[in-house]
Amino acid sequence: MASPIGFEGFEKRLEVTFSKGSLFMDPQGCGFRSLSRTHINSIVEQAKCAIVSQLSNKEFDSYVLSESSLFVYPYKIILKTCGTSRLLLSIPVILDLASELSLDVRAVKYSRGSFLFPAAQVSPHRSFTEEVAILNRFFGNLASGGKAFVLGDPSTPNRNWHVYYATEEPEQPLVTLEMCMTGLSSERASIFFKNFDGKASSPKEMTKKSGISDIIPEMEICDFEFDPCGYSMNGIDGMALSTIHVTPEDGFSYASYEAMGFEPSKMNYGSLVDRVLKCFKPVDFSVAVTIFGGRSIGSWGHKLNIDGYECKDVVQQELPGGVLVYQSFSAVLKPNSPRSILSCWDTGELESEQVVKQEETGF
Repeated sequence: MASPIGFEGFEKRLEVTFSKGSLFMDPQGCGFRSLSRTHINSIVEQAKCAIVSQLSNKEFDSYVLSESSLFVYPYKIILKTCGTSRLLLSIPVILDLASELSLDVRAVKYSRGSFLFPAAQVSPHRSFTEEVAILNRFFGNLASGGKAFVLGDPSTPNRNWHVYYATEEPEQPLVTLEMCMTGLSSERASIFFKNFDGKASSPKEMTKKSGISDIIPEMEICDFEFDPCGYSMNGIDGMALSTIHVTPEDGFSYASYEAMGFEPSKMNYGSLVDRVLKCFKPVDFSVAVTIFGGRSIGSWGHKLNIDGYECKDVVQQELPGGVLVYQSFSAVLKPNSPRSILSCWDTGELESEQVVKQEETGF
């Protein structure tokens, strides 16, 4: 849903990891994938979303939503919603379904950028304080306790990264990349209008013309176009996923990119970011990389230097069993074909702000 000013592109993202079920209760190891479509619908409906498309492989199911995406693994749920959706309202439904499957929560991660239109958000997303209170109510009793952070320069609160994390035990090795881009090139943004160049387009045309299909070519893509504009896609390849969501309207244009579950030693961090930037040519963007199970994996966990962009902030934040690296950039020249090079950082550049203990807030 759009605010009176424009549509809120920045997504809220919730990732919940569960223990494996017993052989007696779940002999096939299907976990959440054994749920019916009615059950899956009950999760997204609580967040005020609907499923518009689906793509699956033998490892997991992906759903394109009216407002972003849902990914269902046997023992992991990832829900990502934009606009004024109420993502955290889905938590009780997810936990009830997990209880029916005899699955216990092992870890939870919630993340988002700074909203473009924060005043348009409704409970329980009116502030990070409110969100953390809700998350702590459900997950604060995990062994690590709930850890909440606001990353970025406090003098530019509209460019911060918000993270909540709690875990019962160390996570399995995993790298997750989250990118948020604003001020898209008008030429690139125009691709995501349904009647581009005066003729009707298709989501497949948008995927190809934008270059999205070349970001990780081996991904099988499920894409969807909205009327009169907007675009979403989910990509799957084995255990790996990628997802893109685009709000192309001038004045509040936005695109997000996420990749997770890939083999980091076979994927160059800087090159991947380059390919994403070429699709959208944003004025500003941020990159958040979460690494579990290893402090430095190939090019991951390094500082980015990108031609045509100035790095405004770089933050490293320790998480229980992992590390989160957040960087934000602004264009200094019109970006054409950005090229990235990687360098190790000086720890003096790193800073973080931990959110103080939050007062509980109800729905």
